Amino acid sequence: MLDLILRAYMTLMDVSTSPVVLVALGLAGAYLGAKIVEVVPFTRRIIDRREARAAERE
Repeated sequence: MLDLILRAYMTLMDVSTSPVVLVALGLAGAYLGAKIVEVVPFTRRIIDRREARAAERE
């Protein structure tokens, strides 16, 4: 069991040092973060308030 965990950890460490993988993970994280912000009700209310204020100003 420990061997399996160590092997997975070492593979993860090798992959995480690759700049291509890090850029891909960053892009995926940014995309998913933007989608989650739109879905969570609390943040959705904040976004709606900002959009309403911007519409009032115009």
